[in-house]
Amino acid sequence: MDLNGDGYNDILSGSWPGSIYFFKGGQDNTYAAPEKLMNKNGELINVGSGIENQPDGRTLIRGDAKFVTENGKTYVVFRGEKIESTPDKQLATTGLATAVCAADWDEDGDFDLIVGNTQGNIFLVPNEGTSDSFKFGEEKAIAKVSSRAGPCVVDWDSDGDLDILVGAEDGSVSFCENKGDRKSPKLAKAVEIVPKAEGMSVSNPPKDAKRGTRSKICVADWNGDGKLDLLVGDVSRQKPDLPEPTPEQKTEYDRIRKELEPLQREYSDLVVKMTGPSRVKTQEEIEKVNKEITLLSKRMSELQDKLPREYETHGWVWLFLRK
Repeated sequence: MDLNGDGYNDILSGSWPGSIYFFKGGQDNTYAAPEKLMNKNGELINVGSGIENQPDGRTLIRGDAKFVTENGKTYVVFRGEKIESTPDKQLATTGLATAVCAADWDEDGDFDLIVGNTQGNIFLVPNEGTSDSFKFGEEKAIAKVSSRAGPCVVDWDSDGDLDILVGAEDGSVSFCENKGDRKSPKLAKAVEIVPKAEGMSVSNPPKDAKRGTRSKICVADWNGDGKLDLLVGDVSRQKPDLPEPTPEQKTEYDRIRKELEPLQREYSDLVVKMTGPSRVKTQEEIEKVNKEITLLSKRMSELQDKLPREYETHGWVWLFLRK
């Protein structure tokens, strides 16, 4: 994908905070350091970002934001503004886990951006520039799935216009058919074509590979039969291939788990003190609880490191051949 029309392929990547990164391609398959894409107004492209008041009284900033400390005060920097976090108005941040692909969505000769985020929304960020000088306009929501949307633009039904396939947090893949035309796309409601994955227990994960969650899609004619097939990446858990513990080891593991139980309850109580309706208010109390959480987390980690792993995290790629 040559976003800037200089004859070299570039790379685009989403990110956990939500910014879109542009890696400019050069000779010999080299790439420049990534830069965050801006829109035509010089603002960061960070689709779905914003500030939300939470039921527990905290303020959640969703998007590309970071905490900074200056002169003993804590701030969150968001959209170029510093917002102070105080005991009475505590701030929290979370990301948008964006996934991006580029396509000439409206057939005007340049690449537009199709971006999914963790809320399940899919946005069009139109390129109002040219094929060799991109200039991105205001984003527009064009489709929706349950959560963590991973879009892929393709003419899935071979009717000459671009559709969208989208993976989701639950492991499903959905088809958003273009009911408009090549120059004026209009997407139908998402229809599931690959079902969601089975739920996986952390305490009792499967031993064999099972389809997981957070589907990400690639489309190709895998077997050369003239039909587009699906390659779906995921994240999943499996039981580790470990030897059966000895009776002595089982006894020791049981002892450690018993020691962990009250620590885990204490940790939960401390989190409620920080985030619950009756959370601590003064800076002194906040620092005290934070210190207790840090020390307790360290102790719990030391104990958990002595236990066998209950699961391993894997990423598999699954092939779905088109009938």
